[in-house]
Amino acid sequence: MIVLHRLGHEGGELSLNPDLIVTIEAHPDSVITLSTGTKMVVTETLEEITDAVRQWRVGILGAALKL
Repeated sequence: MIVLHRLGHEGGELSLNPDLIVTIEAHPDSVITLSTGTKMVVTETLEEITDAVRQWRVGILGAALKL
């Protein structure tokens, strides 16, 4: 899971399964569209989100290869 912050929810963190992400759009704010059709506006930038997803996947693959 990656940790994000919804826009307008001060201090509230949420954990998101990156496998649900279909698209990330950078308007002034980042809008994430999930495979469920839900859209989320978050405070993180497009680059921060993609880095978090990349790090999460590296961790998953690294753990799998150590079997």
